[in-house]
Amino acid sequence: MAKSTLSFSSLLAWLLAAFFLFGSYGNAFITADYAAAYARWGYPDWFHYLTAALELAAALLLIGSGTRICGAGLGAVVMSAATLTTLANGDYSHTTAPAIVLLVSLTVLALSLSARRRTA
Repeated sequence: MAKSTLSFSSLLAWLLAAFFLFGSYGNAFITADYAAAYARWGYPDWFHYLTAALELAAALLLIGSGTRICGAGLGAVVMSAATLTTLANGDYSHTTAPAIVLLVSLTVLALSLSARRRTA
């Protein structure tokens, strides 16, 4: 049973890492529409680069089992900010995706913490 939980946790972490890797690329090379969205939300012109760097860091940290907790935590922080940004600005059509990824990040975090406690 524990083996299948670890396998599920690892698969979920790798899928989450892939999401953050693609998200990092998308934020590093944003379209005009996304640049306008960042401006509408009140962020400076360079903010998408910070977002890209944080997403890349989360992706890389999620890959290793020893750093997965940090990656899931960082991913949860980034997606919390994204969810809150869209909610605070009434941009509800963009709220669902970051909220789902936040939930997945928290799930990976909980599973990773549980696995660490079992092995400690």
